[in-house]
Parts: sequence; structure tokens; C-alpha cells
Amino acid sequence: MKNILLFISLFLVTLVYSQESLSYQKPPQEILELAEAPLAPSMRMDYKGKNFVFLYRSNFKSIEELSEKEMRLGGLRINPKTNISSRARYFNNLKVRVGRDNKEKTPSGLPANGRFSNFSWSPNQKKMAFTNTVSDGVELWVLDIETKSVKKITEASLNANTGRPFSWFKDSSSLLVKFISKEKESLIDSKTTIPTGPTISVSEKGKKAQNRTYQDLLKNKNDEHNFEQLTLSELYKINLNGKKHLWKGTDMYRSFSFSPDGNYILVTTIEKPFSYLVPYRRFPSKTTIYDSDGNLVNVILQIPLIEDLPKGFMAVRKGKRNLSWRDDKPATLYWCEALDQGDPAKKVEFRDEVFELNAPFNGETTSILKTIGRFAGIQWGNNNTAIAQDYWWNTRNTKSYLFNPSDSTLKPVIISDRNYQDRYNNPGNFVTKRNEFGRYTLDLVKNNAYLIGDGYSAKGKFPFVDEINLKTLKTKRLYQSKLTNKVEDIAYALNIKKGEVIVRIESKNEYPNYYIRNIKKRIGLIPLTKFENPFKSIQNVHKEVIKYKRKDGLELSGTLYLPTNYEKGKKYPMVMWAYPEEFKDKSSAGQSTANSNEFTYPWYGSPIYWVTRGYVILDDASFPIVGEGDVEPNDTFIEQLVSNAKAAIDAVDNLGYIDRTKVAVGGHSYGAFMTANLLAHSNLFAAGIARSGAYNRTLTPFGFQSEERNYWEAPEIYYNMSPFMHADTMKTPLLLIHGEADNNSGTYPLQSKRYFNALKGLGAPVRLVMLPKESHGYRAKESVLHLLWEQDQWLEKHVKNKL
Repeated sequence: MKNILLFISLFLVTLVYSQESLSYQKPPQEILELAEAPLAPSMRMDYKGKNFVFLYRSNFKSIEELSEKEMRLGGLRINPKTNISSRARYFNNLKVRVGRDNKEKTPSGLPANGRFSNFSWSPNQKKMAFTNTVSDGVELWVLDIETKSVKKITEASLNANTGRPFSWFKDSSSLLVKFISKEKESLIDSKTTIPTGPTISVSEKGKKAQNRTYQDLLKNKNDEHNFEQLTLSELYKINLNGKKHLWKGTDMYRSFSFSPDGNYILVTTIEKPFSYLVPYRRFPSKTTIYDSDGNLVNVILQIPLIEDLPKGFMAVRKGKRNLSWRDDKPATLYWCEALDQGDPAKKVEFRDEVFELNAPFNGETTSILKTIGRFAGIQWGNNNTAIAQDYWWNTRNTKSYLFNPSDSTLKPVIISDRNYQDRYNNPGNFVTKRNEFGRYTLDLVKNNAYLIGDGYSAKGKFPFVDEINLKTLKTKRLYQSKLTNKVEDIAYALNIKKGEVIVRIESKNEYPNYYIRNIKKRIGLIPLTKFENPFKSIQNVHKEVIKYKRKDGLELSGTLYLPTNYEKGKKYPMVMWAYPEEFKDKSSAGQSTANSNEFTYPWYGSPIYWVTRGYVILDDASFPIVGEGDVEPNDTFIEQLVSNAKAAIDAVDNLGYIDRTKVAVGGHSYGAFMTANLLAHSNLFAAGIARSGAYNRTLTPFGFQSEERNYWEAPEIYYNMSPFMHADTMKTPLLLIHGEADNNSGTYPLQSKRYFNALKGLGAPVRLVMLPKESHGYRAKESVLHLLWEQDQWLEKHVKNKL
């Protein structure tokens, strides 16, 4: 009865609450300096490791950029004036280095104030194509590596609304490009157009459509019209001098993919009917094979509208899935099909079967493999060797199969069968090399292949290179990092025969840089980059990974930072930041991948800034939620959540660093959900910060995060896990922050608004900050700096200076 009365009071009473008229604020100077520190460039390197392209971008967009016109249609966010994603992240500068030892130079002809994206090497890697977004559209440009110059190939008429609008032909001298259709009609303004009737959706008896709560969906006929017009394109073949000819006429082109030999192209188009329940990638589609001249070869796949699937995370549609080209063949397609009709509840020996079809694509298909779990991909080697992967979410299991793609009568050998959350026993990823088609296939030397692994263990991270004999399956360790004061990552093998690998090395105060390491010869590292640390003010901050146990004995960990002004013996306030993760076994749940030697990087969502403000920080605190056997993790979610939090506070308190009455907890998305639950179900914290979260799970009734059951199967789970349902028990100060344009499934802005209403109505100390134009993550400089100011004000008032 109490709960019923609570609902009545919340929904029938109009709540009146004060609002502040506040312009964008900036955080204190010590935080501001860190937030505005310039980013190091990202690096693109050719396969020989000789030539480099460095891409530079700003830390932020501006609120002006986020305020440009945006249409939200079918799961897309489109700027209808420029015809590219309204949320695209751009680079604003680039530099080229030809040769490992030379200096970077800005290429001639580069436009000022550019907004560059969609970078793509040519097949011969002598050029790189990219797009430049200007005020009225998207242009195609090409960078010549040797001459260090760029050239505009087209005017601002590309259609990038569904992704990269171009792909290279095999000759590296021409590209297939999506242009805005000449048949495009005017868009309809739904806000001003007079409706001609209601919008009606229908559900047929017995046909279940248990979908997640997607956002930015089509809502009416006007949306359908606008979606169609914005996805209509024409395909042109265009050379590097800008000469073009029509390759295919107007259609709703979604993607295209060249065969390894370049003689065939898979073209996927969006078809009708559209849907108001699912995003465009689940609309009907058709995949057609053309030759490189645009002549029709065959329609290989037609997919109907996918609104209804069997229940479960491992549910898939019937028919061909994962259609792709074999990387080791000139023109061979492969795909998988479900043997359980896509229903994970059905008991079958094999879940998926893999088939292939050779050019000219009018012969018989060949079965090459069956997988016990859901097919997850293949790393191709040669005619006789390939390695496939599968996975099964419910058991967190993954398997690797060594098989002969030319002889399906030979039984595949399972070479790895493990829990994919078990990081300590991960055998690594197979090394690949570039073949004659420019694709990457297994690097095989006689009977041997090679693996690169992260090397996580209870003692730390020590990446390795192994040689595996594919006949005996015995492994031989060729190299393992011995660095204990730095962190090494092996990015990939440059030339495994010569022993050359690309590594990234960093320390807590040394910015990550790339090197060539020779694992066969005792020669020094060859530096490829020399990025400087832009965060000097915190480079000497004390940082350590602490390990501790919760009351059931499960080992936990977190990365602990002490204030920059730390004085031994003094107790400080603390900010704990975390994100819950579900596990099916305690062994993997208790593993730690944190490393105190990782570079200290304060990105916009990080709590690390507050070491400059006199706070102890416990970042990435372990919050495992475990459910073994038939028990689901969420069956004891609240109990485990509180136990994780108490263990973390106890551990830091026992070290003598903190005043445990002045501890704040925070998180983003599911971390925000965690935060609200901790404040509702414990008295451990002085305050909380919850960003872009969901607080009423009944608004996501067909599953959320790793919860597979729907609301009607487990109503008590949904109820108990919803902070909204326990708003009457929440008395701790809570800062709620949410982007007004959040498009993440389940965390729509209404979640924070309704939770605030409930808390306000029940007299809880709460502040709601809605960031205009922002999505699930925050991009505008004005928004991010204001976010940091809000968090700082909240912590100073309710934690450090708590009454």
C-alpha cells in the first residue's frame, strides 16, 4: 500500500521546484589547466612502418557546433545541410612524416579550419583519402604521401549520412563515391506541417517484438519521407583528377565492399517498409554483387524487417548473417546461418553453420564449419588453415577452432575453450600479415602461427609473443615484457620473421609513445613518436593499485591517488568512481587489470582532476556483480553493490588516508545507476554524482545492461534494482547530470527528470543539471567545463566542507 500511495503522489501531484538562471561556468584554475591541455595526435602508419600520418584534433566541440540543425531519424543523427552525422568527431589538422627518422610536415594545400574525417589508405598505401566538412556539405580530398600535398577531388556534394561515403578501387587511382541524389526531394518540417491523420502502430496476436528502448526512431510519415531523402544517393566512379561517371543510379545505399581482387563489389541498400520500433540497421535490406564496371552479377541476400526476434541476448535472425569476403581468396564470399532458428532456448548440438560461395556466385554453396556457440568470425590463413571463433553470452564462453576450409570432413580442433572474462588466461590474438590483396591473414611459417597477448596476471601486465605449432598445439614463448616500472603494450607485429613488433610504452608520468622492438635481436628500441606529457601539474602525484577483499572473500582492487598537496598523517575527503560489471564466476570477477604504471590521463569524465583540490581519489574501483550457475548476477545486485562499496572505503580508511565520513561516490551511465542505488540502500557516502543514468528499470522492460529477463519474468528484480522505487529512502545529497539529447538505449533524459521529481517531492537534497544539445557523452567545451564546475561545487559543499 505504501508503494501504491507513493506512485499516486508522484504522478498526480504537480511538483513546483525552483530553477537557477545560470550561464556556463568554468572550474577552478587547477582543473581548467588540465581540462584544456592539448591532445597528442593519433597516428596512422603504413604496413611497412615507414610512413606516418599524424591527425590532430581539439579536445572539444563548441556549443555552436552542437547547435547546428540536426534530424534524428531511424537511429541516425544527421545534419541535413552538410549530409554527415551531426555528431561526427573531426580532426582539424594533419601532418606527414615520410621515413622513420624525418620530421613531420603539414602537407601543402591543406585547407584552413578544416573538419577532416573518414581517413582511408589507398590499396598501395601511397595515398590517403579523407573527407572535409564545410558549411554546406562534405568534400572528398586525397593526400599524396610522397609529395606531402593534398588535393580536393569533389565539391561539397557527398552523402555521408550512413557512414564513410567512399571506397578505393583496386588500382589506387579511382574511388567509388556516394553523392547526394539528384532525385532528392525537399525535406518536411514536422513541427510546422499540418498532420493529415493519426500515427497508428499495430501488434499482431502472438507475434512478440521484445526490443530494447531504442531512441531517435522514426515516428511518422514525415520522418519516413525525410529518412528516405537523406539516405538516397548516387554512386560515381571518380579518378584523382575529379573526372567522374555514374556507376549506379539513385538508391538508399547503406554500404559497399570490394572483393580482395577488386573485381566485385557487394552493395547493400536499405529497403522498405521502414519501422517505428527499431533503428535503420534492422530495416529490410538487399545485398547485390556487381562487377567493378557496375554490371549486375547476382542478388546474394535479402533481409526482411527485423522487429521480432526470439528472446535472449544470443537471439539472431534466420538466414544468412555476417556476409563478408574471404581475405585469402580473390573473390569468395562466406557467411553463417543459425541452426537453432535463431532461438537460444532451443537445444541443439551446433548453433551456427558457416558457408562459402566462389565467384561467379551462381554455383553451389559449400559448408565449411559448424560452431557450438554463436559464430563470431574467422581469421583466414590459406587453403588448408583458418581459425574461427564463437561465443555464448550466457556462460561467458568463447572457443577458437582450427579448421581446414577446403575439407569439411576433417573435424575442427578446438584450440581454446575459455571464459572470455578470464583475462589472466587469455592466450592472445593471432598475428596477421598483409597479403597480395592488401588484406590481413594469418602469418604462417610452416606449421607455426604466432600469438600476441596482454599478459595480465596477479603480478601485473607483461605482454608476450608466443609461437604455436598448429600440429601439436604446443606453444613456445618468444618474448615477454619484463618492465616493472612502466607499462608495455604490443600493438601488432611489423615483421614477425625478423622479430619486429610495434610496442607502446608509458609510465604514470610519461605519455604513451610508440617504438619498434626487435624480440630476436638485442638492439635498442627504435622510437616512432616523442609525445610530451601535457599534464605536468599532476605528473608526480602518488598513484598505486590497492587490493582488498569484500566480506565474501572476493578480491577487489582500485587505483588510488593521493592529493597533490598530501601531508602524511592528515585525513582527506575521498571521491570513489566506479562502474558495475556482471560475471558468471568469482574467479574471473576477482581478477585485476589495473596498473599503477599506466599514464595518468584526466579526460573529461575522470575524477582525477580533484587530486589538485585536496581529495583522495579511488578510480575504477572494482564493482563485480556475480551470479554462478543458475543464479543470475542481478538476483543479489543491491547486496553485492553495497558490499563492494563498503570494502573499498574500509580498505582506504585502513591505510589512514581518509575521513570516512567525507566520501563521495560517482559514476556515468550504469555507474550513475550504481550511485543512486548506493545512496538509497546505504549510509556510506556523504554525497553522490550520477551522470546520464537510468533510474526506473520498468521503463526498460525488455532487458537492460546484462539483464536478459524481461520485467514480467522478474518484476521483483526490476523493482528492487530501481532507485526510483526507493526514492523515499534516499536522503544523501545527489547531483544528477544528463545530456538533453541523450540517445543511448535506456538512458533517455526523462529518466533523470522523473527521478529528480520524485526526490524533490520527497524532500531529498538533489540538483538536476540538463546539458543542452549533449548526448550520452559530452562534447562541447562549454558543457564539459560547466560539468567540472558543477562537480567541484558539489564536492566542496557536501563532502569537503560537509556540515
